[in-house]
Amino acid sequence: MFEIERRLEEKGIVRGDIVAAAMELYVPHGIEADEAARRLDAKIGKALEDPNISSLLLGALLLEDELYVKRKDSEIADDPVFLLSDEIIGMAIAEVIGGTYARFEFTRYDQKKPGILGNLGPFLDDAVAGLIAGCTSRLYSESMGSV
Repeated sequence: MFEIERRLEEKGIVRGDIVAAAMELYVPHGIEADEAARRLDAKIGKALEDPNISSLLLGALLLEDELYVKRKDSEIADDPVFLLSDEIIGMAIAEVIGGTYARFEFTRYDQKKPGILGNLGPFLDDAVAGLIAGCTSRLYSESMGSV
């Protein structure tokens, strides 16, 4: 949807790196790590086809480009505490995919910034963290027999 995977790849964000970042904080729930990584990859692929998730990711891409990349002395270069829209986008992505539980999972990824998340700017780190959080939360819920 909206060529979002291609657009992310153009920014150096490939699905394999997203899965690797997710697996850095993976908590086993009766699913071996290799199987969990495979399932997460599939869930991420499916999420990227959703127009709501794709449009939120596109919004993060465009905002990051406009407010961070293109501005020589960007006011948000250090992801200041007053910048909340990036967190809101990340939480929205997480919740669209995984419901309320995903908000808590988002916080784990947002704070630790494993793998590729640590290399992204203020909007994309939260948007991709939301994608991971939604998919991991859903995986955990499914492995526990709920949802």
